[in-house]
Amino acid sequence: MSGWDNGTYNESYTSFLLVGFPGMREARALLVLPFLSLYLVILFTNALVVHTVASQRSLHQPMYLLIALLLAVNICAATTVLPAMLFSFSTRFNRISLPRCLGQMFCIYFLIVFDCNILLVMALDRYVAICYPLRYPEIVTGQLLAGLVGLAATRSTCIVAPVVVLASRVRFCRSEVIHHFACEHMALMKLSCGDISLNKTVGLTVRVFNRVLDMLLLGASYSRIIHAAFKISSGGARAKALNTCGSHLLVIFTVYSSTMSSSIVYRVARTASQDVHNLLSAFYLLLPCLVNPIIYGARTKEIRQHLVTLLQRTQQQVSTEKPQSRPSHRELPG
Repeated sequence: MSGWDNGTYNESYTSFLLVGFPGMREARALLVLPFLSLYLVILFTNALVVHTVASQRSLHQPMYLLIALLLAVNICAATTVLPAMLFSFSTRFNRISLPRCLGQMFCIYFLIVFDCNILLVMALDRYVAICYPLRYPEIVTGQLLAGLVGLAATRSTCIVAPVVVLASRVRFCRSEVIHHFACEHMALMKLSCGDISLNKTVGLTVRVFNRVLDMLLLGASYSRIIHAAFKISSGGARAKALNTCGSHLLVIFTVYSSTMSSSIVYRVARTASQDVHNLLSAFYLLLPCLVNPIIYGARTKEIRQHLVTLLQRTQQQVSTEKPQSRPSHRELPG
């Protein structure tokens, strides 16, 4: 939409060109293979663990169901970004309308925040399981679990929606080119004209408040969990509890360190090239999607055992389906 208003040129772009890794110019097609390989690995590893949890009745317990939900969110997060990015790299068709851009922005940030909120629900689940083991089945019911997941989704929406709504009210007149592979908030705000101090304040406040509150809740939960785990008299049960907490803490460190480091560098290293910022964004968006299934698949004993059984069964099926050796030709009658 464009026009003249009281002698002032008042233009606001309603569609944009997504140009990821702009420094590579014509060589962007070379990025298709590595990012496609990364996407396929993310899909396979996450889907494999999700399938294992869904197909094994013994894993239909709150902790494993939350792990499967977390990995399903990982698949959604990667799918929100990578297919469109790969399509734009290979075909150079990278125009996106403002509504689609805002929709992608909402999905990206909603899934990131929802990921963190699931980790909070998992911390609560482990807190009850280790600190109140005898009452765990009657406290953590399916109804409570569904309510907590619904609350996590509602909280994620309430955190992300104000940022996206404020972005939708901004006029974008500097350029129609977004030097990014996805519609990130700061990349889109660089194209704005006029005062966006409210957008910056709300975005920074929401991010800082959300991260600080999450870290306080996670720190309080896992400090109590570890303290209670060391009081368990049985050595095997204590080791199992600490190993489970270790897996969760590794995932928490991966998720929060990637998002926080990207945010800090984005604001501090303003002189860094746009390609560096693109790489950091890909790092914090995709690293958890890649690492989380490896952590849970390798470190969670019950999931690992079922994965090994599944892979062995698949290998046996493949070996039995191989064509048998050719039978010797019968001699023709003379």
